[in-house]
Amino acid sequence: QVQLVESGGGLVQPGGSLKLSCAASGFTLDYYAIGWFRQAPGKEREGVSCISSSGGSTYYADSVKGRFTISRDNAKNTVYLQMNNLKPEDTAVYYCAADYSDYSGRFYCPWGPGKSLDYDYWGQGTQVTVSS
Repeated sequence: QVQLVESGGGLVQPGGSLKLSCAASGFTLDYYAIGWFRQAPGKEREGVSCISSSGGSTYYADSVKGRFTISRDNAKNTVYLQMNNLKPEDTAVYYCAADYSDYSGRFYCPWGPGKSLDYDYWGQGTQVTVSS
């Protein structure tokens, strides 16, 4: 069964850190770009970050640049999102998603308006709450 499972969410104080994981089962992430998205109550889903299948390209939303870092460990079939200096406005459900890329697209990441539709698989989400 093809599945993406996010973990690592929780409650943290402003200025704190969390590391989210996105683990794949039933398929290998080697040929997939991975995106992280989030959705806060009453707001639209937004892209947070993306990493290409090779790991050679990464993208970040302006709101998280300098605070979040995306990485991947294909040997563990897992992608990570290190989140530092968290702010209350980072509170949301965080989702990871996978988009297949062949070798020619190893530096490609579906990033930008409407690109979330390109992703093939989605996880169920993990809650991140930043509050004092």
